[in-house]
Amino acid sequence: MTDALQLEIDGPVARIAFNRPDKRNAISQAMWEAFPRLIETAISDRAVRLITIQSVTPAMFSAGADIGEFAERARDPVWQTGNRQALRNAQIAISRAPVPTLAIVDGDCVGAGCGVALACDMRIASSRARFGITPAKLGLVYPLHDIKLLVDLVGAGQARRILYTGELLSADEALVIGLIEMGTTVEALSRETDLLIARIVENAPSSTMGLKGLVRRVLDGDRDDDAASAAIFDAAFAGADFAEGLAAFAARRKPVFADR
Repeated sequence: MTDALQLEIDGPVARIAFNRPDKRNAISQAMWEAFPRLIETAISDRAVRLITIQSVTPAMFSAGADIGEFAERARDPVWQTGNRQALRNAQIAISRAPVPTLAIVDGDCVGAGCGVALACDMRIASSRARFGITPAKLGLVYPLHDIKLLVDLVGAGQARRILYTGELLSADEALVIGLIEMGTTVEALSRETDLLIARIVENAPSSTMGLKGLVRRVLDGDRDDDAASAAIFDAAFAGADFAEGLAAFAARRKPVFADR
């Protein structure tokens, strides 16, 4: 772990937080490399049902990749290859973590920082959040994996507009086009986030994990059930979570699901 990227586990919630305010949470090579390790640590705790990604400092998420580091190292082909792989590994670790992931955005979420948010399952943002993907302003392009994450959320047309113009979008516009799932005021962000988290973590972890895996299969191109997806559906009926859910329903009480 690096001080610029911190992990805190509080019961069912693991929080990964940017902590590099002097650089507007610009993401360095070391931070990209830390992401998979922190996620692995988080999911090794069987109590964890959700991972959030946010900033320690209010009014910022991440300004993107560390351009200063780019300027020093971008012409080094060995470093360049390692940086590209580290970025990819981080995004895959986030997007394919077995538990749900939530980006909490308060302030600028730009470039590679926006790529981190896109890799999460959901995004909630305050009214002072701004979103942009700006490689065209630097004479760069984005990896295909990043582009797919964007197109999956907003469609090809809006993705083209975001990429070709490099413009920053307000939280309101991001909500309208589907770049984020929830928007709220600065004052209500913490409360609304806590409510969303509570609604997720009180549900059966086997269900949320199974549903996440199936959504990922759809995004990866699967169109219909096969033996593996049918087995997941059938196995749920024999699971401890279904037994608890059924008992709670019969008793008219809230279910209390065990750790993963």
